[in-house]
Amino acid sequence: MGIVVVELCESNEINNVEIEAIIESEYPEVAVLVNECLSFCGFCRFKPYAMVNGKRVSGKTTDECLVRIRAAIEEELSFYQ
Repeated sequence: MGIVVVELCESNEINNVEIEAIIESEYPEVAVLVNECLSFCGFCRFKPYAMVNGKRVSGKTTDECLVRIRAAIEEELSFYQ
């Protein structure tokens, strides 16, 4: 388990890219968990999002969301440097 946890809803469009492989290869200290549901009913259909250490991170597009996920990870990791 990583010191930063990124949780994804399997129904969200962010999963259309290999986000788990991308994030875990860039950040070995991050664990990516794909859950059946993150209980944000309906939000999955509207925009890509993820939970980074319990904080919701979203974007208008998958690319924008991925950029924001990386920024949230960097912010979380800054506490350990």
